[in-house]
Amino acid sequence: MQVLFWIGFIAGIIGLISIDLLMTRNKKEPTLGHSLLWTLIWIFVALLFNVFIYFLYEYGLFGFVSGGLGGATPALQYFTGYIVEKSLSLDNIFVIAFIFSYFQIPLKYQHEVLFYGIIGAIVFRLIMILLGLALLNAFHFMYYIFGVLLLITAFKMLFMHKEEIDPDKNYFTKLMKKVMPVTQKLHEDHFFVRIDGVLHMTPVFLALLVVETTDILFAIDSIPAIFAITKDPFIVFTSNVFAILGLRSLYFVLAHALNKFYYLRYSLIFLLAFVGLKMLLIDLYPIPLSISLYVILFILAMGVLASYFNWEKILDIWSSPVFNDLKKLGQVTLAEQTGVILLAIGITLLILGIMQLAIRGIGWILIPIGILIIFREVLYALKIFRSIREERKKERDSKK
Repeated sequence: MQVLFWIGFIAGIIGLISIDLLMTRNKKEPTLGHSLLWTLIWIFVALLFNVFIYFLYEYGLFGFVSGGLGGATPALQYFTGYIVEKSLSLDNIFVIAFIFSYFQIPLKYQHEVLFYGIIGAIVFRLIMILLGLALLNAFHFMYYIFGVLLLITAFKMLFMHKEEIDPDKNYFTKLMKKVMPVTQKLHEDHFFVRIDGVLHMTPVFLALLVVETTDILFAIDSIPAIFAITKDPFIVFTSNVFAILGLRSLYFVLAHALNKFYYLRYSLIFLLAFVGLKMLLIDLYPIPLSISLYVILFILAMGVLASYFNWEKILDIWSSPVFNDLKKLGQVTLAEQTGVILLAIGITLLILGIMQLAIRGIGWILIPIGILIIFREVLYALKIFRSIREERKKERDSKK
């Protein structure tokens, strides 16, 4: 029964990815509004699946059992894993933005590379998750090895910058260049072209290759992090998948703005260090899951707040093209601003409801309220973004 459910889940993910791709097949530059909307949709779907996880384990649907823990613990494990993986993916966005800049890939072609990059990331992570679980089940000391690996990664992140990542030194890039010639210029979003009858790679394919191999390196760090939370393969895989699925739209929202969150990178360093210590202390002092979640959320919140009060960095955002779009959003009516606030409240209620399931509190009330508010505000957000797009079109027409 579980095998059929796994097949159905993977088919559902393929369907969601296909819908996302169809929405961006026009090869136009993704707008901030469109990317922000899809980011919220992916977060909503991930949180909705979190509620489904609860019922799945609470009632033993499709043969999923939690060893007498009910549905609250698996739901909290999924949510914590999702937060960890989503947070670590932010550092991935830093590097992806640098890779695209290095190969001079225009914004309108980047979403195609990210689409195939995400598919590859899901496949590679599934392989690594299965391998990692096999090692943990066979050798308990692998917890200590993974813990040390996370601490080493955190230490390296203190001194490593994205500028130190040289795509030309990538092993697979050098190997492919020996196998096939590379064009000097782009040919739209094509990966391969024929020139004088000879098949050539384009810089777009090289960018994809570097993105894929770089993601594998990131996965080596992030996969052990979630093993500190749970060894349930379904929870590990699904929390990873949903964190990755929103990466493409989140990239176009944050690619330029992430540099403004200067201290967020240091939050990720502390996050990795905490999870590494959690794995090292698994036998001496196992840290409860609920405490782990609160610590992780606190670490991330401190990074965001520290960046917010970095006024010199904030002043630089005025020159960002992303800020110009954000300024447009700030010029909407009071009713529309209220809608944005309600959307944030809806997501907050949904998150709080999921967390309350762990203590069987008022989660049953908060979750449906949060879902209803989010559904209403996503529809309303479509109206806002449509009006902004029409306004920008009128401005362009008036300049002609």
